[in-house]
Amino acid sequence: MTEKIVRQITSHANPLVQQAVKLHSAKYRASLQKFIAEGLRTISTLIEAGHEPLTLFATEEVLTTACKLTAERNVFQVSDDIMNKISTTKTPSGFVAIFAIPARPSLDKLGAGIVFTCLQDPGNAGTLIRTAAAMNKKTVVLVESVDPWNPKVVQASTGAIGLVDIFCIPWKTLIENKGSIPLYALTVADGKNPSDINLKNALIVIGSEGHGIPQEWVDQCDATITL
Repeated sequence: MTEKIVRQITSHANPLVQQAVKLHSAKYRASLQKFIAEGLRTISTLIEAGHEPLTLFATEEVLTTACKLTAERNVFQVSDDIMNKISTTKTPSGFVAIFAIPARPSLDKLGAGIVFTCLQDPGNAGTLIRTAAAMNKKTVVLVESVDPWNPKVVQASTGAIGLVDIFCIPWKTLIENKGSIPLYALTVADGKNPSDINLKNALIVIGSEGHGIPQEWVDQCDATITL
């Protein structure tokens, strides 16, 4: 039986390498409808959620593990130098994968979950997405917020972004399509105690780090809550 050999990429000019680098940019993510994910845990979680990598780059040190994650035809061995080029982290793990951005979910799939308004920190967004997924909430709405497919968002979510439905829509669209789902705005003061409200089937609205939720939108929510 002939031993299978994973294909190697040795040039920075390789089209797949160039594509991975372009996906650092929101412009190209939107154009190509692809995103990158890094790290074994993040990539594994995305795969377990049903998202198959289009390309998986791996260094020699982690190649055996990489070949167990997906079809061998999708795996490419790269040098540490190339891994440093395609990675967005200071200390690459040795795994970088390219995935297709999921198709935009239908608005009738809006359900219980979280709404980000004007949230710009990718780390915060990813952490909150991970929290929502851990609570078995399927809906994440982003209104005038960070690109959810930013590598830092994906990384901070540890792949849990693949477990939820992502809606990037205007506030007006949310209001017009949420149906009977209540909106509860998270504010820094004067809100109700969360334990006094049934949050099970609600959408929790979270504002930006510096300015919170626009007051006009707070006024359209069913109530405010304060932790």
